[in-house]
Amino acid sequence: MSEKTQSPTLTRAAMGITPGRPLTVSQGGIEELRRDIQMLMDIEAIKQLKHAYFRCIDTANFEELETIFHPDVSVHFVGGAYEWSLKGRSQYLAALRKAFTRDAIGHHNGHHPEIQMLSETEATGIWYLADNMWQLDSRYFTTGTALYWDRYVKVDGRWLIRETRYRRIYELNSVLEERPQPATH
Repeated sequence: MSEKTQSPTLTRAAMGITPGRPLTVSQGGIEELRRDIQMLMDIEAIKQLKHAYFRCIDTANFEELETIFHPDVSVHFVGGAYEWSLKGRSQYLAALRKAFTRDAIGHHNGHHPEIQMLSETEATGIWYLADNMWQLDSRYFTTGTALYWDRYVKVDGRWLIRETRYRRIYELNSVLEERPQPATH
């Protein structure tokens, strides 16, 4: 009897991630070299954008978060016990304001970026997330990992998140016996 293997859902193809521009040095002159350097600077700018996203989520810095998203951002997060599907920056920020309050502590680490430059104004990225979330009022704790995949657009010289998605690799949920008493928050 043969066993059927489940096809993975978190592949580049399933995420809609296509190969970007090659990361090779151009053979041309100074202008091509400038384009190559700009591409590397754009990759770094996208990394900084996503790092700012994680920092702003955990610090509930909604004013700065507003500057990170395209007005028409599309959001789709699939966890073990939840699913968020939102359209537009205002809808996403409203959901974040409800989730990240004084009664919630978030700890989100995004790392191992795989940035693909599609053009001078479009890019995609895959990020590995490791996170913890404490809901103090309900004594609920979630920990896990996920893969984010994003689409970015450059508008007026600034990179913005145009689409963000994640799917959990694993998620562990538990009810704590006592309400956590953080020394600072």
